Amino acid sequence: MTQTARRRSQGGGRGGRPATLTPERVVAAAVEILDAEGLEALTMRRLGAHLGVAAMSLYRHVPNRDALLAEVVTHLFSEAVIELGPEEPWHEALTRLAVAYRGTLLAHPHAVPLLATHPVDTDRGLALLAGLLGRFEDSGVGEQDALTAVQSVAVYVLGHALAQVGTPSGTAPTTATDPAAAAFYDRWFEAGLAAMVSGFERRFAGDR
Repeated sequence: MTQTARRRSQGGGRGGRPATLTPERVVAAAVEILDAEGLEALTMRRLGAHLGVAAMSLYRHVPNRDALLAEVVTHLFSEAVIELGPEEPWHEALTRLAVAYRGTLLAHPHAVPLLATHPVDTDRGLALLAGLLGRFEDSGVGEQDALTAVQSVAVYVLGHALAQVGTPSGTAPTTATDPAAAAFYDRWFEAGLAAMVSGFERRFAGDR
């Protein structure tokens, strides 16, 4: 690979000059490193090298590594936020969100411990979930009860994903290479999710 081609592969623009950085591009590059190399590799220096810029250039977009991780968490969670169907009831929407969130986590296994230890910012999370929370309200479910249900399901999804991807490599078959193991986790997830959502349905129906 020539020097010019290498710079272009790192995001260089015309003439080998680095392309203009944006917060979105910085976060997307951070996710690429996280997926390929793991959380420990995601440093400002490594991110700068990946983008073909000095690490100091990144601080115009994210003040520090903790802020970068928070942006990555929000970005990945936003991937799971679903479009609601017309008149879709909250229990169906919540189930679909859980499935989509699990899909995102399994697509980014190195990110699972990060999301398990770095919750989505409350205000940004509420904004992303406004449509879903509105479906609870339409059904007469109070805001606090709705938040309890959503947060409980989100924690279940995270915990289940952590159980699935958290086995150290080499100590047991992984679901990525073992279809039987993958099917076992799928059945386990679906059964637990259905029980949790139906439990909240019964509770909210009894409260009304």
